[in-house]
Amino acid sequence: MGSLSRRDFMKGTLLGIGATTVALSLVGCSSHDKSALASNDVTIDFKHGVASGDPLSDSIILWTRVTPEGTPAHINLTLQVFEDEEQTIASMSRTVAALQKNDYTVKVDLTGLKADTQYYYRFVTDNTISPLGQCKTLPQNDVSQVKFAVMSCANYPAGYFHAYAEAAKINNLDAVLHLGDYIYEYGMGEYATEQAQALGRELDADNSHEIITLDDYRKRYALYRTDTGLQALHQKAPFIAVWDDHEICNDTYVEGAENHNAGEGTFSDRKLAALQAYYEWMPVRPYVKDQAEALYRKFEFGDLVSLYMLDTRNEARVKALDYQNYIDPNSAEMDFSRFQTDLVTPAQHLLGNKQLTWLTDGLKTSNAKWQVLGQQVLMTKMMMPAELLTSLADPSQTMAQQLSELAHLKGRVNAGDPSLTVQEKARVGFVAPYNLDAWDGYPVEREVILETAKATNKNLVVLAGDTHNAWSGRLCNTQGEVCGYEFATAGVSSPGLEYYLKLSDPQAEQYAQVLQLLIDDLDFANIHQRGFMTVTFSTESVETEWHFVSSVHDASFTMAHKSMTARANV
Repeated sequence: MGSLSRRDFMKGTLLGIGATTVALSLVGCSSHDKSALASNDVTIDFKHGVASGDPLSDSIILWTRVTPEGTPAHINLTLQVFEDEEQTIASMSRTVAALQKNDYTVKVDLTGLKADTQYYYRFVTDNTISPLGQCKTLPQNDVSQVKFAVMSCANYPAGYFHAYAEAAKINNLDAVLHLGDYIYEYGMGEYATEQAQALGRELDADNSHEIITLDDYRKRYALYRTDTGLQALHQKAPFIAVWDDHEICNDTYVEGAENHNAGEGTFSDRKLAALQAYYEWMPVRPYVKDQAEALYRKFEFGDLVSLYMLDTRNEARVKALDYQNYIDPNSAEMDFSRFQTDLVTPAQHLLGNKQLTWLTDGLKTSNAKWQVLGQQVLMTKMMMPAELLTSLADPSQTMAQQLSELAHLKGRVNAGDPSLTVQEKARVGFVAPYNLDAWDGYPVEREVILETAKATNKNLVVLAGDTHNAWSGRLCNTQGEVCGYEFATAGVSSPGLEYYLKLSDPQAEQYAQVLQLLIDDLDFANIHQRGFMTVTFSTESVETEWHFVSSVHDASFTMAHKSMTARANV
């Protein structure tokens, strides 16, 4: 499979879809001044709403998409920016264009803004007005609080996006961190589509297959962005987003993916199409200087939070190891020695040397109170009894009994029971990584990050998505020293372990408690409810609250909450 080169990416993706840079300038028109409106010969609709993203202290990305009658080459719009929600204090009015070649998406990098300031914006023509969006620039200097909503894993056919709608009701959000799997590439009849027809969330007829081409990806984003909950959240607060695998296809790495198969063209072409659609439809800056195909970047919230958004998928990730490749087909025994050697080789990249150096340099030099990594996959060491891995790979009725036995043995170990046999100790003491597609499959780079945070006495907090489940863990180095904390959000709608293991809610709650006992670094788990997190940073602590929806399959639902607090270093 071919890899996507920098040259190809620049030529095919960034040229022509970058955000138009527009400087803020005061204007004298009111919100009703028709002379400031762009005119067109066709009727348009703002059916996909508005969005903002990638805020800095002096600039922010503003986004919309128009749906015109016919296929004109371009549509003129007027961007209006206000300093009050009533739209009486106009700050800027500029004409911008929605181009057919960019799928009629519009991205404006609005510069010249004031720090820590709320702005309101809309796009208008002579006959149509978009919804009014609001956004906020980043603060500078002394900052007492920063609050994020954290989302990931939103599968449209899998259920309602209640999490987005609920997050949109929260006040005082500085930003929404979207950690990936904003869309899914699967077709109808594939992953988590069983209830789509009953819920009225089927994929469109002309886009109901697995998506591969640029047109496919564009149509999938267009469907997702009709969801009213998602539109409301985009309208309410700026997004700081990064991709995971399903924005391309399942288990993506640099040169391929688990869900890219023969007959689907080259992987590089598919990846190029997927990333182009992502840049068109998401309010992100199209590239970091000298890193055109990467999306890792840094945001400074005054002296309180340095936020590093990492790319653990497309920048440098090599293919994850697979346990099956270390099992002798004749004896069925696993070659743990060879597995361990391959696991810790320096070539087993997740971030790659360039991104890792950028991150560690940032950690060393930052003066912010909290160093926060916004990224996709679990960093906590999810080391569980090795015998359990086989059961998780092929769940059966006996798994409940196995978990009960292992929990009982682990309880005896923790209590220092001297009567334990060597075999009993081995059942819970012989552990292995649960998911090699996460940081457990790339331990060398993880250790570099943890040791850097430890050596520089930094307050490290890692935010994760990907698993569809809620987790909290301590980030420990190879010496067992706590170097930071991780909080992982449940999925917006994608099902969790309860779906895969076919568990009832009470069973899932019991399983989660057992996992907390068996996995030494794990502090909290919820494997059966969907939702999102809010994470609030102050000078003394970080407080994480999980917001769980009772069901993504019912239009009516209730909310439940769980909070945890971590303290800053003295």
